[in-house]
Amino acid sequence: MNRRTIPVAALALIFSYGSFAQAVEYKDVNRAASQISFTYKQLGQRVYGTFSDFEGSLNFDTQRPGAGHALLKIQLASIDAGSPDANDELQRASWFDTATFPVGIYESTSVTALGGNRYKIDGNLTIKGATRPVTVKVLLKEQDGIGVFDGEFILKRSDFKIGEGEWAGNSVVSNDINIKFKMVAPQR
Repeated sequence: MNRRTIPVAALALIFSYGSFAQAVEYKDVNRAASQISFTYKQLGQRVYGTFSDFEGSLNFDTQRPGAGHALLKIQLASIDAGSPDANDELQRASWFDTATFPVGIYESTSVTALGGNRYKIDGNLTIKGATRPVTVKVLLKEQDGIGVFDGEFILKRSDFKIGEGEWAGNSVVSNDINIKFKMVAPQR
């Protein structure tokens, strides 16, 4: 090793140590601090709703995002679409059919870093017995030992047969449902 390669090797070691020192790992999801909401249009008016009962597991390392994994289970009967009548209707077979399919599941298959604390998460969403690939873009906000994963995606009702029969199509309820979520996880 000559004298010129020693400083280069030392710099490489320092920079690699710095990047490992900044690695942050998150595990599990704090249900009380997390949220899943959605918006859609009904007869041209924007409607807002939430799911109140869900559980999630998360294993994520900022230095190894490709090894990350997320699993989310949503109790579909916990939907609140703004009124008791709407909530009751959404339990029926033509909508979520919660008697037969009580849980919606999203499980990641890959995570890709996009830069600037942004990530693309590919995975599979299963609702009402139908499984479809879903890609979610997520922004990670880190503060005081807590990671907040903010994301959103468009769910197509027709892909999961949500709103069949007289509810099919776009004339009453939009086919596009904008899903937003905030998953909060502590550092490990």
